[in-house]
Amino acid sequence: MTEAWKDARGIIVTTTPTVEGHPIQEYHGIVVGEVIVGANLFRDLFANIRDIVGGRSGSYERILADAREQAIAELQAECAARGGNAVVGVDLDYEVIGDTGSMLMVSASGTAVRI
Repeated sequence: MTEAWKDARGIIVTTTPTVEGHPIQEYHGIVVGEVIVGANLFRDLFANIRDIVGGRSGSYERILADAREQAIAELQAECAARGGNAVVGVDLDYEVIGDTGSMLMVSASGTAVRI
């Protein structure tokens, strides 16, 4: 089973090249959603302490989840603006950026289509 998201506008987002049972009628081009988040000094300090004593860093997990949701929402908005109602072939990428690696970029890209 594939993981698919659907927003309030009904924009389906899936990592598969098609939406099962729904033939693609039109292609509307590549769409991208990008979010860059900065790391907080205090959150970094507590995450480092947690890493030393073991366990998961809940603060970073929440940041990643929020950034991913925002990137997908941007992707869906761009799809809707182009007249699509689904995004297929979605790829999620995570990259550390900045001189000190203090920023995280989450990027979601795919093809906007009308099914």
